[in-house]
Amino acid sequence: MKLQQDPEIESFRAEVRGFLEQHRPPVRTLGRAGVRAPDAEDIPALRTWTAQLFEAGYVGADWPVEWGGAGTKDALRATVVGEEMARARVPTPIGAGLLAAAALIHCGRPDQQRRYLPRIRTGEDIWCQLFSEPSAGSDLASLTTRARRDGDDFIVDGQKVWTTNGQHAQLGYLLARTNPDVPKHAGITAFVLDMTSPGVDVRPLREITGTSDFNEVFFDGVRIPANNVLGEVDQGWKVATTSLVEERSSVGTAGIIQLRAVRDAVAMARSLRRGSGPALDNDTVRQDIGRLYAAARVSVRLGQYNLSRALSGDSDPGDAPLAKVLYSETNLALTEFGLGLQGTDALLTEDDPEAIAGGWWQDAFLYSRALTIAGGANEVLRNMIAERSLGLPKEPRGS
Repeated sequence: MKLQQDPEIESFRAEVRGFLEQHRPPVRTLGRAGVRAPDAEDIPALRTWTAQLFEAGYVGADWPVEWGGAGTKDALRATVVGEEMARARVPTPIGAGLLAAAALIHCGRPDQQRRYLPRIRTGEDIWCQLFSEPSAGSDLASLTTRARRDGDDFIVDGQKVWTTNGQHAQLGYLLARTNPDVPKHAGITAFVLDMTSPGVDVRPLREITGTSDFNEVFFDGVRIPANNVLGEVDQGWKVATTSLVEERSSVGTAGIIQLRAVRDAVAMARSLRRGSGPALDNDTVRQDIGRLYAAARVSVRLGQYNLSRALSGDSDPGDAPLAKVLYSETNLALTEFGLGLQGTDALLTEDDPEAIAGGWWQDAFLYSRALTIAGGANEVLRNMIAERSLGLPKEPRGS
């Protein structure tokens, strides 16, 4: 599937590219690799950026007309926007607002939509996603955070982890277990949580990169009004799947980021010396670059192939997991190559003025490990591909 064959699509691509160049937000986190929580001083600019993307119709176009969208899903245009944002290395809308919006639009009550959707569009409310737990990541349905009914409220106790933007969020999109006596997928409820509620304790996690992009969040007797239930009680898994599909579909444009990184690696190899000449003249270096370029191209083509299947109604449950596994493991190989090319300079970090590319490769290398886990651990996704797409026997489970 070649998006560039359609003149109308290419005209739209040029329009998006011009918009991104004109409105590129002045934030520090643009220079970092991966999905990063913003610095506190960048929040105002990112709120404005979020509002600009919605106002231009480049984000939220599939929302209902009454909430500012076009009311239809134009997957081709959405893919073009994603590709151009990846190519320009600009941030996506701040927080987990798009994930929460998907749940609100598909499962929320009209009064919840009226209350929350306009403030997601303007960037006024920053959301975080409160799904993963220390013992419930890829097997999310094993979550143990409890919510028990108490009159007009639910009382929540438990812990979440790997929460991006938890330190900045006003609202949380929470999954908690409301019925422990039914199969694990059946006893979960989704809630909207006011992050300033008494008993909510957000603790930033210090990472190997030196930043705190993720948080632990603890709940100690937190009261949530029953009116804040998203969807039906004990039907939270249905609500959550709307967000998980939205999250994993973003992998489709990730190959664009890798292609740009490969080109950056070529430029670095051309500028660095190896022996008596540029590193790019070394046969092994050229072979490695060729393999990485091919893998990045496959990521791009796979994203387009998956889009084509989705448009034709022929998508497979293994499409998104396959794209995610390929992207994350290519990313590992690419960042390892980038550091290896630097030799001893790879020991320098972004704090050192002599670090190559401002330390981007070091940051990307450290973050690349997280990408094999985020959005579903690759080992689990491989099982999904084998069992759901290839029809292979299920992996034996321990007793």
